[in-house]
Amino acid sequence: MFRIMEQDKTDGGVAALARGLELLRCFTPQATSLSNGELAERTGLPKSTVSRLTRTLVDLGYLHQDGRAYRVGPSVLALGYAALANLRVRDVARPHMQALADATQTLVSLATRDRLSMIYLENCRGANNVTLRVAVGTHLPLATTSIGRAFLAGLPAGERAFLLKELAAREGRGWRAQAKAVDRELARFSEKGYCLSLGDWQKDTNAAAVPLACSDGSDLFVLSVSGPAFAVTARQLEEDLAPRLVALARHIEGLMA
Repeated sequence: MFRIMEQDKTDGGVAALARGLELLRCFTPQATSLSNGELAERTGLPKSTVSRLTRTLVDLGYLHQDGRAYRVGPSVLALGYAALANLRVRDVARPHMQALADATQTLVSLATRDRLSMIYLENCRGANNVTLRVAVGTHLPLATTSIGRAFLAGLPAGERAFLLKELAAREGRGWRAQAKAVDRELARFSEKGYCLSLGDWQKDTNAAAVPLACSDGSDLFVLSVSGPAFAVTARQLEEDLAPRLVALARHIEGLMA
């Protein structure tokens, strides 16, 4: 979570808008209900400022008050659905993602970057699979997931270096081990066209991911295939699922051209 600095040079209503939006960003599928105190802790804003902002957001329909806690209101949902509806790549990719999920009984996902994390835009599951239960809108780390590593691999070198510098500053001492794994997967991508995460993010989860570059000038996206380690082994990923995913990404890129 990016913390808001009180010395922000932005003035007046624009600063208030920025702070209000940052409050809304605190709500995730894992944190659906938050108090003023929790919001203040997550943003770094004074509790009095948070209280004024939440009051305004409630009045505008962006938050709903439930006792001392808040959850997102209908106005936020409307914005979210509008954003998803405007993503052509999601509509184009979905049936092909579902076909792969059904054929392999895995979770096939579409994601993109949101600041220093990744965010799920679509998830397709095989009908009989036992897999991760993740929702659209869920955030994932950049450095430890196959999705994040594939996104980094798909960036121009300058943009990738900038993001890696930002991640290093945020992670501090913990960055060295993460950076080593990122470098390994960038090398794998150069050789094979995909990135892996074998229990690096969640101990019992294996995944492969491939960047998806659309010729329409939209953002860089990532396709991934994942599942529990007992069902989706490293060998299965490398010999079957990852090559299928690479082919799927190229097919979708062709459809988007």
